[in-house]
Amino acid sequence: MRYLYLLIFLLIFSNCKNEKHEEINSNSNDIEDLMPATVDTLRFKDVDIETLDKSISIELKQKQLIDKKDESEELQILIIDKNYRIEKPDYIINFKYPLLNESFSPNNRNFNDFINDYYINIKKTEQEILESKLLCDSIEAIAFREERFIDYKIYNVNDQLISVLFYKENFYSGAMHPSFSFDGFNFDLNKGVFMTYKDFFVQDSEAELVNILNENIKKQIGKGDLYYDCWEVSIDDFIASKNNFVLNDTYVEFYFDDCIICPSYTGTYSIELPLEELLSVLKKFETNPLVF
Repeated sequence: MRYLYLLIFLLIFSNCKNEKHEEINSNSNDIEDLMPATVDTLRFKDVDIETLDKSISIELKQKQLIDKKDESEELQILIIDKNYRIEKPDYIINFKYPLLNESFSPNNRNFNDFINDYYINIKKTEQEILESKLLCDSIEAIAFREERFIDYKIYNVNDQLISVLFYKENFYSGAMHPSFSFDGFNFDLNKGVFMTYKDFFVQDSEAELVNILNENIKKQIGKGDLYYDCWEVSIDDFIASKNNFVLNDTYVEFYFDDCIICPSYTGTYSIELPLEELLSVLKKFETNPLVF
């Protein structure tokens, strides 16, 4: 009888052990289902680095433009710095721009009239902002503060011509980031007239100049001087921006708006072309300040 009890006890113990083992295995499977899939940490870090590489702040992009070297110090006597700033609950306007000292030449009035009456048109800017808000959601329009910012760089060529680059930062309703755009003006100090692409470059030379420009872009990408994900300029984009250039004694610098030659995050908007690479497309007239 004692052996019978012992046999029953061993059978019961064995069944409990098997049930416990099955329960543990079942719980292990449940835990595995809840555990996240193993992540390739190297791959994650690579993506993170790429994201970081593309997260150049708006402040840094603006700083790159502000810190860009020009000849404003050398031209202090000629330039009259003007600044217009207005802050209202729903928008900010901050325009910095140059006027030319008319005591040096009455021709400088032509430059000043154009800048005051057409380019820096405060009333028109305010009207555009107010009209754009009428088209937006009224709650968002009240909460969102739009911004218009203009600053400039100025250069001098042979004491005959000044090149002015205006760079504009516009922060619109509904946009995640500001947009950057550019306008270049070249003013002949002796004649008191603005000069454009046709005054410096041979007629119908746009296609050839685009080829020169794109070859330069490819070279800079190959050398690592330009971001690898920048791209060539189309003929249509170039024609739309062909007057947005500034001149120097040794090069011409063409400027393009956001996302025309490079992604916005790069903060790259211009390409410098040495004058010796442009000899085939430059006008060979004495009136051309770029011809020596």
